[in-house]
Amino acid sequence: MKVIFKSLITAVAAMALCTAASAQNSGYHLLNTFKASGDGGWDYVTVSQESENLYLSHSSQVNIINKTTGANIATIGNLEGVHGIALAPQFGKGFISNGVSNTISVFNIATNTITATIPGGKKPDAIIYDNFSKKVYVGNGKSHDLTVINAESNNVEKTINVDGKPEMIVSNGNGLIYVNLEDKNELLVIDAKTYAIEHRYKLGKGTEPTGLAMDVKTKRLFVGCSNKLMVVLNAENGKVVKELPIGDGCDGVVFDPETKMAFASCGDGNLSIVKENSATDFKALESVSIKKGARTIALDEKTHQIYMPTADFDPNSAKDKHGRQGPVPGSFQVLVMGK
Repeated sequence: MKVIFKSLITAVAAMALCTAASAQNSGYHLLNTFKASGDGGWDYVTVSQESENLYLSHSSQVNIINKTTGANIATIGNLEGVHGIALAPQFGKGFISNGVSNTISVFNIATNTITATIPGGKKPDAIIYDNFSKKVYVGNGKSHDLTVINAESNNVEKTINVDGKPEMIVSNGNGLIYVNLEDKNELLVIDAKTYAIEHRYKLGKGTEPTGLAMDVKTKRLFVGCSNKLMVVLNAENGKVVKELPIGDGCDGVVFDPETKMAFASCGDGNLSIVKENSATDFKALESVSIKKGARTIALDEKTHQIYMPTADFDPNSAKDKHGRQGPVPGSFQVLVMGK
């Protein structure tokens, strides 16, 4: 009887361990791989929350594919060093940052044709549309400033000197803009009405911040850093709430407001996932193995699916300044992750 009882306890304990282990699993895995045309490097990916379009920055062009099927929709070409795409659907426009020509291209999201070209700072990179202010914010890596564009008129309304290299930008949707400074290990808070820099927050142990996302309800910022840390900041006072391990080579972070999970895309071949249990309780949930090079990320908030561009790499090619080898021609692709 004692043996049976002991065996029963062991079985119950094993079941508890299995339940705990499964509770740590996000359920995210590779659902599909979409191929896209063209060669060259890539940077940010943008998913439309209003249509089926997925926008991929791809060297001298933007590939627009169907986010469900992967079918090609259109290609916007004759661009120079595309970094990011921001969408302003209420004005029927998209904005593309061109890091080589130092310009922002405006396109019609219905026809996918360029309608205007706006001069920017030096090496425009990250770009967002802020629905609160109806402005487009562009981070200029070499001139160390932000270009602020009126989304309706296309006029440049302000150039904000940030005294550092701006990386990613997010909005709280209520008048504040947050910007990573990659070379200063800082995060700036900017008033969207006055364009004044309200605060400069330090990032604890985090260095070279890249990816940035926000939970607007709990007022928490998720900062992906190059030293394999995700730093969770209190957006109201800049205090570090938590520092969590992530993979290497992070260049993008997204937050799902429904599932309360933050995702860091890491170029070393890991999708690092953090669970927000409350405004003070954060846990490194798991690291899902993905294809190497998938360092940027976009989230479809309706389907909760994640998109990450990458390619196959030529082991015999020369490495760039980031230590990355060249992509194999014709291998550009998008990983689709979900449950």
